[in-house]
Amino acid sequence: MKTLRSSILSGVAVAIAGWGYLATTNIIGAVLFSFGLLTVVQYKLRLYTGTAGFVEFRTPEGRLRILPAIGELLHILVGNILGCLLVALLSRLSPIDLGSSAQQILEGRLAIGPLRAGLLSIGCGFIMTTVVTGARQGKPLILLLGVPLFIICGFPHCVADAFYYLAVPTDFTFAHICDLLILYPSLVVGNFIGCNFYRFVAPKD
Repeated sequence: MKTLRSSILSGVAVAIAGWGYLATTNIIGAVLFSFGLLTVVQYKLRLYTGTAGFVEFRTPEGRLRILPAIGELLHILVGNILGCLLVALLSRLSPIDLGSSAQQILEGRLAIGPLRAGLLSIGCGFIMTTVVTGARQGKPLILLLGVPLFIICGFPHCVADAFYYLAVPTDFTFAHICDLLILYPSLVVGNFIGCNFYRFVAPKD
């Protein structure tokens, strides 16, 4: 329950940051989006893309623990999505037309398809592990560079996208529900690969 509560709060923080981005959809909004990850780091909350690059796949004795590690990540992701859902429901009360901006993002993702979107999301995962590592080392300025960078580059972030999709007008979402069920997992997997790119390529030290 502690992990779930932390994950929900993390989703809320990212979704509020996404709200700010949808309200502007420009470079200012991309910079403001940094609020979400700054909050996650400040309060040590559990975010899927802030955990995927650091989760342990081996026990201290060296035994593999792949399924428990994946289960932990999925547990965090579910909490993140629940947090996004809470903010998305609140966003429907806003006088700002967030739904149109969210729909444009979703249409863009659907237009390029799950394969290309998944490959692009690798870039976001790589940036996320980089900025979280820097923040843990007392260098939060890197967050203010990395977060706007992945937004400007169009690299999907699976938690932010969860909020965008939930903020889209319901009729549009239902019309593309099957496409979303294929698209969204590709973003989750792409983010995971990007988050672990250092471990795949760089020496252990």
